[in-house]
Amino acid sequence: NSKIMKQILNRLINQESISAEEARNVLVNISEGQYNQSQIASFLTVYMMRNITLEELKGFRDALLDLCIPVDISEFNAIDLCGTGGDGKDTFNISTLASFITAGAGVKVAKHGNYGVSSACGSSNVMEHLGVKFTSDKGFLKHSLDEAGICVLHAPLFHPAMKNVAPIRRELGVKTFFNMLGPMVNPSFPKHQLVGVFNLELLRMYGYLYQNTDKNYTILHALDGYDEISLTGPTKVIRNDSEYIINPEDFGLENLNQSEIHGGNSVATSAKIFTHILKGQGTDSQNNVVCANADMAISTVTKKSIEDSFELAKESLLGGKAKQSFDKLVKLSKN
Repeated sequence: NSKIMKQILNRLINQESISAEEARNVLVNISEGQYNQSQIASFLTVYMMRNITLEELKGFRDALLDLCIPVDISEFNAIDLCGTGGDGKDTFNISTLASFITAGAGVKVAKHGNYGVSSACGSSNVMEHLGVKFTSDKGFLKHSLDEAGICVLHAPLFHPAMKNVAPIRRELGVKTFFNMLGPMVNPSFPKHQLVGVFNLELLRMYGYLYQNTDKNYTILHALDGYDEISLTGPTKVIRNDSEYIINPEDFGLENLNQSEIHGGNSVATSAKIFTHILKGQGTDSQNNVVCANADMAISTVTKKSIEDSFELAKESLLGGKAKQSFDKLVKLSKN
């Protein structure tokens, strides 16, 4: 098999691409421990040097969904809010906060998360630091959804196939194509999804791949580079039946400065910012940016207007419902 990997690496290095089937097989073989670390590292590195094709992305996605430990929580009709990360922007944990705001607004959330690879602090880092328990126990996850309106699906627990890759990703410390896959491989196969991606090309590809699923989705990319609505400028949005640009003024807001949504450079600082905003003590800019993202999730599921969803998001954050949802989750984690 290392011979097959050699052939694949040679083709990739010659700027050829591989088929969806081949891409799927490589990941299955990686999961079975059929390649050595150097081969896996080379394979990941190739994709930092050249763009991934739609076929390759599809093959990788299919492999991860086939290999994951699925968890059926379909009766909750939940949405996942998940960005690809890897935008190099070092914002605070916007989509994690938006997830609790969405839950506080009465829309169930199945949050897929992981530790940060290319950033100081992924959603799992901040939640773990603040006392959220990661488990694949279905009873606990359902209980969380019932009580807190949200459950957290920590990726490594559901993707055992990737344990051969995790240390290599960590040692490389740069974004790999696994960053592109995160939002697509939520093990609860949620019906609704809000996804942020780090470039326009990936936005297109996600649009194509999601078109061929039965998902109800919103895919975003802020045109100045963020994988979420940053309110620093226009954001390109793709939904099931529409494609448009959304601007800060559509939320009744002014453009923000990039510096206003900066994150912490350590897990402890990030957790501090997170808690501060959750308590309703964030700056207007911080509050608006998390509410704008929660707005997109709420409107994806409820089909309410952007204006109405923004009001619901603000009410959830400033009325303390988002914090209640978070506190419940932490309390359940302790029991």
